[in-house]
Amino acid sequence: MTAPLKVAVVGTGSWGEQHARIFAGRRDTALVAVVGRNAERTQRRAEAYGAKGYVSIDEMLDAEKPDLVTTCLPNEGHYEPTLQLIQRGIPLLVEKPLVFELTEGAHLIEEAARQDLFFAINFNHRYAEAVQRAYAAIRRGDLGEIVHASWRFGGEANHGDSAFCNLFETQCHGFDMLEHLVGPISSVMAQMTDKADPGSYNTMAVALEFQNRAVGSLLGTYDSSYAYPDSQYIEINGTAGRLLIQDTVRKLTISKTGDESRQVWEPGYFNDSAREFKHTFDKHVDEILTAFRAGHEPPIHARAGQRAVRLGAACVQSFREGTRILV
Repeated sequence: MTAPLKVAVVGTGSWGEQHARIFAGRRDTALVAVVGRNAERTQRRAEAYGAKGYVSIDEMLDAEKPDLVTTCLPNEGHYEPTLQLIQRGIPLLVEKPLVFELTEGAHLIEEAARQDLFFAINFNHRYAEAVQRAYAAIRRGDLGEIVHASWRFGGEANHGDSAFCNLFETQCHGFDMLEHLVGPISSVMAQMTDKADPGSYNTMAVALEFQNRAVGSLLGTYDSSYAYPDSQYIEINGTAGRLLIQDTVRKLTISKTGDESRQVWEPGYFNDSAREFKHTFDKHVDEILTAFRAGHEPPIHARAGQRAVRLGAACVQSFREGTRILV
């Protein structure tokens, strides 16, 4: 049998614990290390999952020599640790957002390509059962030609230094999902408001055009609550039907034009893995490790993260200039 892959996790936050949970719990991986900034917190996390704790990335790499490193860092603190790992030649799985600045993202992508590194990003929304069923329905042509699509996602604030934190930190999922389901976005026009938090543009509405001539919208906010039903909502309309995805994992509804009945998927009583958002990450990791062992590109390359940064930057430009921006 192949020896388990040695995996290290950089980051000790709440979602970083999902990284530790997954790689410590699989039979084909061994969680060998957790790296954090606070020694006490890092040690607690490492001990909870049978790993060693470190406060230095380089020290961990020298001691443990992991096969794969995953990162889950503060949103605006991704660039320097990721570059450090790339420069050490380490295969990576990183959390979104890739970065907040286009130049930083381009540097990371170029450095990883120069070393031919495995470089994955965790856009795990793609691995929700509702999303995968929706993707299959679209590819089968069940909706006909897609004409318009909407994404809405909003909850409580996750503040950072950037005035556009929500746009890059949260709505990167929206950009990725809309392009995953509908196709490349060709232009954006953005409106934003800092009404609830002066200086921070926590709520935005973006009009979109796709290369296939469909149109769409993205509505994102920190001025809301994840406790509200349908805090996350996708609607895609085509010439033959419409689909709705509610709260990512909760429900998929597909309707046909002129038909008052609907096809509905909801996770059943015992289907905990499809019901819980955290398990979208487990499904993604299955495909990541399959690709990694086979020497293939990751299922979602970090280039998708840079694409979301590009679309976010275009929205900021559109808002500031009051004009449509081609991307």
